[in-house]
Amino acid sequence: MPVNPELYFDWAATAIPDQDILEAALKESLAAWANPSSVHAAGKEARAALEKARSDCAAVFGVQAKQIIFTSGGTESDHIPLLAILNRPEKGNVAVSAIEHPALREMAEELKKVGIECRLIPSDKNGFVTPEAVLQTVDAKTLFVSVMAVNNETGAVQPIQKIAAALEEQYKGKRKPRFHVDCVQALGKIPIDFLNEPGLDSAAFSAHKICGPRGIGILYLKKEEEIFLRGGGQEGGVRSGTENLFGAIAFAKCLERHAITAPVAETKNGGKTKSAARLEEQKEWTSSFIRGLLSIKGCEIIPKARGVLSQEATFGASDNFSPWVVQASFNKIPGQVMLRALDAKGICVSTGSACSSKKASRPILEAMGVPAAQRETSVRFSFGPKTTQAGMQALLDAVKEVCAAFN
Repeated sequence: MPVNPELYFDWAATAIPDQDILEAALKESLAAWANPSSVHAAGKEARAALEKARSDCAAVFGVQAKQIIFTSGGTESDHIPLLAILNRPEKGNVAVSAIEHPALREMAEELKKVGIECRLIPSDKNGFVTPEAVLQTVDAKTLFVSVMAVNNETGAVQPIQKIAAALEEQYKGKRKPRFHVDCVQALGKIPIDFLNEPGLDSAAFSAHKICGPRGIGILYLKKEEEIFLRGGGQEGGVRSGTENLFGAIAFAKCLERHAITAPVAETKNGGKTKSAARLEEQKEWTSSFIRGLLSIKGCEIIPKARGVLSQEATFGASDNFSPWVVQASFNKIPGQVMLRALDAKGICVSTGSACSSKKASRPILEAMGVPAAQRETSVRFSFGPKTTQAGMQALLDAVKEVCAAFN
């Protein structure tokens, strides 16, 4: 049975694809079907199409085309810069935030097996990693630092620019650890205007979070560096393997449609871009949705401070939390029970990261100090381009019905 897009609230797991973009990208990639690394005419045609997609992506981000590396997705874009430290003669340590996605947190833990210490940068109770927490975790032997831009479970927007500046100042005149940012949940949701920050070295992006296909990602690399993984030398030697031309073309088109790359995000005539205007609209809808949740007995927003903020008239303009993700707990109703009850009503939600859906633990909430009982009753609601105000009201009404059945 097809899912009504207006009742799909698991956009943080994957976005509903833009069919027109995927069809157009497939048509273009079928026309340029050869291997982009081949030197004959057909190969050169495919290479030209690939490089156009790269240039188009770079133009959206305001960076150089050579800084855009196509990968298989967000996880690989996280792994490449992290594993590059294996080229270093010294062992040292890596510092990743305690609220990081498993793609980084668990890979960093694995490095212990080869003698590299993994340090977790603590989060505060509201899900934020401060520059001070980062500086207190790193030292002269730190090789790599990672803090995600937007948390995938709470929507907390991390102070990336302040962290980048703090690291730059801390290591002035010394060897600075690589600062990497996982932007997978930020892309298309908040302005991406920090790639050119002096202290930031790399960033990861994934197409399927912004209505593109799965299996294609971008690694932004500020400057060339020696990569640990080897192969055929594609993507400037950074990411070997025959290039996914269809994915690259589709990603570029999705970026042009959905990315928000500047604080004002204005068009040439001075008005807001469609994506920027949609962001402001979602802020208001989410504020109203949170207030509705708080009217339900036993419901609490995670973190609690976000629920307090939602009562303020200025919350609609708040940049502390992404309006596209809301985490809430429902007293005595297990998250899985809420999920199944809503699913029976044709509504899709989740209990956290799709990558951790088969695991009982909730490490992000645990890092925030959320009690075990509350972690077990928490649910994530996430929104996207096809979300409507009417759909969010239907979600709220359905949640109220489920809660009433348990009281």
